[in-house]
Amino acid sequence: MLLASFGGWLLSLSGLFNQILKILGLGAITRAWLGDFNWALPAVGLVGIWVLLGFCTVLLLTGMTKVDPALYEAARIDGASWFTEFIAVTVPLLRYEIGVCLTVTVIAALAAFDIVYVSTAGGPGNATSVPGIQIYILAFTQRSIGLASALAVMLMILVAVTIIPLQWLSKESNR
Repeated sequence: MLLASFGGWLLSLSGLFNQILKILGLGAITRAWLGDFNWALPAVGLVGIWVLLGFCTVLLLTGMTKVDPALYEAARIDGASWFTEFIAVTVPLLRYEIGVCLTVTVIAALAAFDIVYVSTAGGPGNATSVPGIQIYILAFTQRSIGLASALAVMLMILVAVTIIPLQWLSKESNR
């Protein structure tokens, strides 16, 4: 609740984000980000990214502690650039951590409700009416429990269809 109100304060017409844009000389593009039909969903998405950024950062930094520095040294001796080191050493050894971050992020994005409900309640219009909000509206506002349940089952299937390949890819490459 506190985070969404923080996002509302940050993205309001007189919010910090617009103040920074004005200081940078970009005052012409300021707007009430959560109240704009075209920008409300990306603005809520940025708040969602901010929510999961800390978790993924800690998970990836913790995973990097298990990488043996000798592997980087061997890659440098072989003439690898920093990008080649990243692709050939870091990414394969962090495959499980990357898989967990992607899984949690995709589930949070597809099943988003709390941030969207607190910051915009699905508005303006239906610009941020994500499936979680639609399920809530159908079940509790329109009293269409059956339709809400069907939508929830479809959302669960969508999450499963999206997550299963991610899990398979993160486990398959380490064999």
